[in-house]
Amino acid sequence: MELKEIMAKVHKTAQEHGWWTELRPVPELLCLIHSEVSEALEAFRNHDTDNFNEELADIAIRLFDMTEAFGIDLEQEILTKNSKNMLRSFRHGGKAC
Repeated sequence: MELKEIMAKVHKTAQEHGWWTELRPVPELLCLIHSEVSEALEAFRNHDTDNFNEELADIAIRLFDMTEAFGIDLEQEILTKNSKNMLRSFRHGGKAC
């Protein structure tokens, strides 16, 4: 299954379960993604590998749902951004992380 198909399936599932009665505000959706990141961090801190893996999936699901709802071609955006990153210098800007 290609990324576009996965994104469509994720968004359809969210719609079928009542999460999209109208277009949701971007700040709300970003906060939901952030909450999944926080849950992944907590699972990591607790050495709970199964939950950590599940929370990473939740991050992707939230992102895919949001971008599909707004008609963003996430696959193309990832490829475009990675092409830019490939042209950057090693640890551009002297960043440690």
